[in-house]
Amino acid sequence: MATINQLVRKPRSVKAAKSNVPALEACPQKRGVCTRVYTTTPKNQTPHCVKYAVCV
Repeated sequence: MATINQLVRKPRSVKAAKSNVPALEACPQKRGVCTRVYTTTPKNQTPHCVKYAVCV
């Protein structure tokens, strides 16, 4: 805990608000809306399903 004198000399700094999507801050072209999310088996030999998203 800081003393009163320490806080008078140097007050507490305010944290800057952090964005949840920093990539979209400077580039609005990257914003997309997913119209469909589906799973399908890939064309190669792996037997599991893979999720795909169709974005506009």
